[in-house]
Amino acid sequence: MPDSPYVRRCEVSFKLMGLPCERQHVSVFRHYDRFASINPVVKAPTLVCEDGTVLMDSTLILDYVETVLAPDRALMPRGGRERLEALRLIGIALAATDKAVSMVYEKEQRPTRHEPWFARVSAQANTAYGLLDQAARGARPWLQGDRLNAADVAVAVAWRFSQYYNSAEIPAANFPTLVAYSQRAEALPEFASTPLE
Repeated sequence: MPDSPYVRRCEVSFKLMGLPCERQHVSVFRHYDRFASINPVVKAPTLVCEDGTVLMDSTLILDYVETVLAPDRALMPRGGRERLEALRLIGIALAATDKAVSMVYEKEQRPTRHEPWFARVSAQANTAYGLLDQAARGARPWLQGDRLNAADVAVAVAWRFSQYYNSAEIPAANFPTLVAYSQRAEALPEFASTPLE
């Protein structure tokens, strides 16, 4: 699922942590039966560990990966106020992502768009991006200082997905600080080599 923000979040994170992985392009739409043979729930992303254990959900996958890495390669702050703030930012970014994905499904998967629902999720996404734009105003150059972390990945991936699919409903002009912040992240090799396709 190269167009999934959740898959991209994992892949960019793996690259930033220096974790090798083999990526398989299997779509929950075009390759349903093949995906079901890997993960019967058919949820992207799915990680098949070396021992055959199947994990799904980007947050759970990244949580597991961070437990098997050396602490200096981890992206998530270990504790205290820094971790709490990273969790807050990731939560906002994932909420924005969930709403943006709902908007795409409403536009592309349903035979008719339910306007009240679409207006509601659009408003929620815009509210979330407003909060992230405020947070980006304090970036130095990243959200929590001079080292990019898990919150930065979640925020940058969320913004790129929204602009790729929902730019009419989530106007970049309303979030100028987030736009500049995202451009810095997208210029990094780990992001550039993992395009949203």
